[in-house]
Amino acid sequence: MTDFRALHVPGDPLLLPNAWDVASAAALAAAGFPAIGTTSLGVAAAHGLPDGRGAGRDETLALVRRLGRLPVLLTVDVEGGFGGGPDAVADLAAYLAAAGAVGINIEDGRAGGHLAPAAEQAALITAIKNRVPDLFVNARTDTHWLGSSRVAGSGGVAGSRGVVGQGGVAGSGGVVGRGRVAGSGRVEEAGQVEEVGLVEEAVRRALVYVEAGADGVFVPGLAGDDSIRTLTAALGVPVNVLLLPGMALPRLAALGVARVSTGSMLFRAALGAAVAVARSVARGEPGPGGLPGYAEIDALATGKQAGKQPGKQ
Repeated sequence: MTDFRALHVPGDPLLLPNAWDVASAAALAAAGFPAIGTTSLGVAAAHGLPDGRGAGRDETLALVRRLGRLPVLLTVDVEGGFGGGPDAVADLAAYLAAAGAVGINIEDGRAGGHLAPAAEQAALITAIKNRVPDLFVNARTDTHWLGSSRVAGSGGVAGSRGVVGQGGVAGSGGVVGRGRVAGSGRVEEAGQVEEVGLVEEAVRRALVYVEAGADGVFVPGLAGDDSIRTLTAALGVPVNVLLLPGMALPRLAALGVARVSTGSMLFRAALGAAVAVARSVARGEPGPGGLPGYAEIDALATGKQAGKQPGKQ
């Protein structure tokens, strides 16, 4: 099977679709994707649990045990480590590796909407790498996912150009307050300067995580060309971004991205499609054709039809 690390090529990014159950993972594997990830939102929501609070730990472990038989590389979203300290998170990583996972995604966002101290998160990463050296650790920082107000609440966004905190950004170019930046005769949109601060904080945290042993860095919510280019230029490891509306792989490839995750997009798309079909039938429209058959999906999910793509003969 292809080495997972080798799939992370800056300029030729790995598209990593995220599954939420056995059927979705099996369908993606049969469609030819060499690697898939799990989505914590999809796994949690499918079981009536909240995301990001460690509630889906048992469901995630059970899913990984079932996915180990699939002919695909698997990386697992463990949120922030499901609330464990370094030893517990290292045990979790070892369990996942033994079950067949080749990678793990661990985030510094915490329940309640704040960022963990970078040193605390680095300790988790080091513990994982010490226990399972070959496991690909994708270190996620939620600077952009939480936004400047939440990052500021975690101690501020510090960088050579300014500090976000107390409702504004201060730096050599001026002070941000109430939506504008004043200084040197220039007026800029506060959002632009806040983005600079967030990118600097993302780089700062990413470098700490790489030093701790992270194999890659994931910054969900990172969207602007300049911001993405700054990350890919500053780090010596693969940069992962979340596919957002309007994004396309060629553009991200040109910016040096090495991995693109769909996150919960496929799960949400499936829910949206199911509701759309139900509504169309309720309006008196005919049911859709071209769907995978009952027996085909049953065989795919139970492993009796490995390698066959749903809807294809």
